[in-house]
Amino acid sequence: MLHFVVPRPFDAIVPRSLPGRPRDRTRISGAAELAPAAGLVAPRTRRASALATAAFPVAVWPANVKMARDWSRRPAPWSGIARARVPGQVPLVVWALHAARPDRPDGRGRPGSGGGAR
Repeated sequence: MLHFVVPRPFDAIVPRSLPGRPRDRTRISGAAELAPAAGLVAPRTRRASALATAAFPVAVWPANVKMARDWSRRPAPWSGIARARVPGQVPLVVWALHAARPDRPDGRGRPGSGGGAR
């Protein structure tokens, strides 16, 4: 939602090498985050949405690297946050790939998915 409510910080991290206006990229990336998140709710769309959710941090990795470079001279809390975003995307990708796993063939669902044991 922040991509739409407070877009300027996101505009600033769009790599200049990308074609088009940064604001357009910010809006596209905001929609690209929200749509798969909504799809994770429904079991029918969960797998495809989880795979899209995993792909998103990989697609925006260059922006996170640019942000880490651009913010390297800011005060410690801000530069640390920017640097942490780069490796911080890895757990998100792993979680999304885990969520993309199909249900188990015995019908019990994924562990912890609320499918229940028999």
